[in-house]
Amino acid sequence: MSRVVLGAFCALVLVGIGLFWLQGRAQVEQGAPPPDPESQAQEEPDPEELPFADVSGLEGPAPPESTELSREEQRFFRYDRNRDRKITRVEMMSSRTDGFRRLDTDGNNLLTFEEWAITTSDRFAEMDANEDLELTPAEFATSAPAPRASSSSSCSC
Repeated sequence: MSRVVLGAFCALVLVGIGLFWLQGRAQVEQGAPPPDPESQAQEEPDPEELPFADVSGLEGPAPPESTELSREEQRFFRYDRNRDRKITRVEMMSSRTDGFRRLDTDGNNLLTFEEWAITTSDRFAEMDANEDLELTPAEFATSAPAPRASSSSSCSC
């Protein structure tokens, strides 16, 4: 009996908290008039009224040069497709779909152990040049990805 009373009391407390929480939300004023179009219209400024600065006699340090992105920033922006400085799960997974599709040989969007094992075994066989079922450091080095050309050496100016 005491459990039923305690359960009912807890349910009432949760309902009360929910009501206070819902009432505390801000609402848009329903009868607000639309903005005045005349106040939002901007006039062209008179060129003679614009400020002017003579920078010929100024001394001091030059403004900072723009720097290239660091390696970590480049790696971050490879995933951050919409440049909102946040990587969502979808953005993180989207870069992996091509590799997944290569491993998913039957195209059912399920990667089984057999599909992975066949791909890995084939890759091992390609690296094992002398077919002794062991990889030497030289044979393993053939699996390294090709080095990318640095952006500074491939100038498109």
